Amino acid sequence: MPDKLRMRFSKTGRAIWLSHLDLMRTMQRAFLRADYPLKYSEGFNPHAQISILLPLSVGVSSVCELMDFQLKEDVDLSELPARLTDVMPEGIQVHEAYPMENKAKFLKWLRVTARLEYDDRNLEEMAAGLTAFYARDSIVITRKTKRGEGETDIVPAIQSLQVKAGEKRVDLEAVISAQEPTLNPDHLIAALRQLKPELAPDFAAFTRQEVYFENGEVFR
Repeated sequence: MPDKLRMRFSKTGRAIWLSHLDLMRTMQRAFLRADYPLKYSEGFNPHAQISILLPLSVGVSSVCELMDFQLKEDVDLSELPARLTDVMPEGIQVHEAYPMENKAKFLKWLRVTARLEYDDRNLEEMAAGLTAFYARDSIVITRKTKRGEGETDIVPAIQSLQVKAGEKRVDLEAVISAQEPTLNPDHLIAALRQLKPELAPDFAAFTRQEVYFENGEVFR
């Protein structure tokens, strides 16, 4: 069995409120309970050889999370998803495990969907306004960086975006840059609050749906 392995899992429901650090602890406990001994690094401060490719923000759900890991011994990967899911908290489900073939740096695009809720506004008008807003040639927002605050044009990081009015909400679907540059889905809403507050929803919830190579193929 290859030394480096990858698994795909979902984080939904109550589990979306787990922080990245809590999720890492949860994963380590799950491997232990399922009797899958993880490899640890060497040195004075050994740590489990696991890493999540795109850490998820608290409050965001996902059906396409990817985690790399290493085990001390060979196992049947076909059994691993069910055994791990059985010992996971509610909302975390492992879908598949397989040998890692592609490095994380080749992950480029992320498809997300959002549920946008408006308390007292016409949804058709909101959808039309959102479509026009995101079609702008430039959308410059102020965002926090490691050096403080800076201005960023988010348009180059949006490959596609569609908006549709439903009965009780507005649905948004977008393919955005996951890396180099990284566009957090929350920036789509931050742009509204900064530049077009009359279109900003009263509530927004995002879900990651899929990750892709630069050429549009599903990343594995």
